[in-house]
Amino acid sequence: MMDTVATRAVDQNAEILTDLAKKIWDHPETAFNEVKACEWTAEVLRNAGFEVEVGYVGMPTAIRATWGKGHPKIGFLGEYDALPGLSQKVSTEKEPVTAGAPGQGCGHNLLGVSCVGAALGMKAELEATGKEGTVVFYGCPAEEVLTGKAFMAREGAFADLDAAFSWHGSSENTLTTGTMTGLNSAVFHFHGITAHAGGDPQNGRSALDAVELMNVGANYLREHVTSDVRIHYVIKEGGTAPNIVPDNASVWYYVRALSREAVEDTYRRLVKIAEGAAHMTETELEIEFMGGCYNTLNPVMLTNLTHDVMEQIERPQWTKEEEAFAKALNEKSPQYEAVKASGKLENGPLCTYVTPVRNENGYGSTDVGDVQHIVPCVQVMTATYNLAAPGHSWQITACAGMSIGMKGMLYGSKVMAAAAMKLVEDPKLVEEAKEEFKKQMNGKTYKCPIPKEIPIPQPQK
Repeated sequence: MMDTVATRAVDQNAEILTDLAKKIWDHPETAFNEVKACEWTAEVLRNAGFEVEVGYVGMPTAIRATWGKGHPKIGFLGEYDALPGLSQKVSTEKEPVTAGAPGQGCGHNLLGVSCVGAALGMKAELEATGKEGTVVFYGCPAEEVLTGKAFMAREGAFADLDAAFSWHGSSENTLTTGTMTGLNSAVFHFHGITAHAGGDPQNGRSALDAVELMNVGANYLREHVTSDVRIHYVIKEGGTAPNIVPDNASVWYYVRALSREAVEDTYRRLVKIAEGAAHMTETELEIEFMGGCYNTLNPVMLTNLTHDVMEQIERPQWTKEEEAFAKALNEKSPQYEAVKASGKLENGPLCTYVTPVRNENGYGSTDVGDVQHIVPCVQVMTATYNLAAPGHSWQITACAGMSIGMKGMLYGSKVMAAAAMKLVEDPKLVEEAKEEFKKQMNGKTYKCPIPKEIPIPQPQK
């Protein structure tokens, strides 16, 4: 098993790291509102000797913390935002701490801290060996609304890195060279004329009719897009009573695809459908563009290197209590029978293995894709919850607040720190990664999906 200064440093800082993760779990904050998480994370990094900037690139809850000098300059992409409505106790029953409140249903209380741990580990080994290199931790707000890193990139973040690492909790220890979708998000507001729906309907111009016609058009569009495209929506506003013609209505759309080009082309066509709906109903259309992100672009060489490191580092040893907790969660999961049939539960309710590197596409999205179109960036995933947990669920919140999540988090820190040190020890690997990145980009350059005129959101008072 691999045992290095960097991996030992993670263990030496385990109490500090788990305390930080638990504090963030206890105080979940949603996208762009991660005030406490940002403050506490910055404090840990300052105490460890990093030069810390809070409010980086004009984002109140963004952090850039650096230590060291020269190259390679390695970035670690932390996150800490929670999900609305996923408050949950550390319990095998669905039991919110506060009904309707946010919770760490994607484990981002672990995510930022795992990257802090990796930064501390890399720093410790650079200090011990005297080797040259710069550690950069980024506290990235608002991943759950898929715009935090894009706003940061718009203002010039990440461009000076040689390579970067991102980590996420999972049901397994795994890495992928597959692609996750890029995305555009927009709310289409229609404004019409109110009237009595029974007494003088001829004078009304229904904004809700426009929304419904847009949705019909979007559903017909599905037949004429490539198979990787996903279009989904929710009506945000639709009127107040059946006998009142709605003068205002709105619908929120996500457009996803496996390439940025397909996202933009499908979104362009969706806008035309919205304009057509406005013409048909004699309503006015207002488009509120919420932002967008790139598809992921996983580096093959760095992913394989990191996978080799992952296999060599000792994996978490699960206690009987942790296994019992996970078993109870698995049995309550709607995915239980499917996961059981796959054979994944044969060796227990929690992952004990490292999967081969996967080359499978996924249809979720992450703003890590923006960073991956700027610099070679690996996504590491380690087991932090039960094998049958559904994504974005109360089960993940429960595991993220207890030892199961903490153990997987620290394992992820060790993997990233040790893989980063491989780049320090062999500069040729950095050059290989950059050359592969150049070929993947194939002459393209990153263009932020969020226009300059859209302001950075501010924390809610």
